[in-house]
Amino acid sequence: MTRLRLPHPRLALGILATLGLAAALLWAAWITRAVTENPPPRIVTVRLAETIGKFVDEAARADAEPQAVQAASLAYLKAAEASVAEMGRDGRVVLVAEAVLAGAAEDATPELERRIAAKLQQEPRR
Repeated sequence: MTRLRLPHPRLALGILATLGLAAALLWAAWITRAVTENPPPRIVTVRLAETIGKFVDEAARADAEPQAVQAASLAYLKAAEASVAEMGRDGRVVLVAEAVLAGAAEDATPELERRIAAKLQQEPRR
């Protein structure tokens, strides 16, 4: 067997070391960018006035004492506020649909209504 004889083995070693270092630096830069890059926020809208309006209509038709209606309204508004805040914590921007003048965004009103209903069911009855 014959060995490959390089004219300058130190030069070849230096070139290999430089290429390896360059590859490692490029990989490190790519990984750093991939890890630190934030995805764009997801923008959603909720029809808050419509959702609260439905509750107010149901409360007006209910045959209940004013104090009970007031307590239920307060509980509903607290649940709505907490639900919107929760929806915003997972990286979404929640806008009130009535305030959006242009552009299309995902409508998250059904999710908001489910969250409010779940919070109201969790609340102990008085």
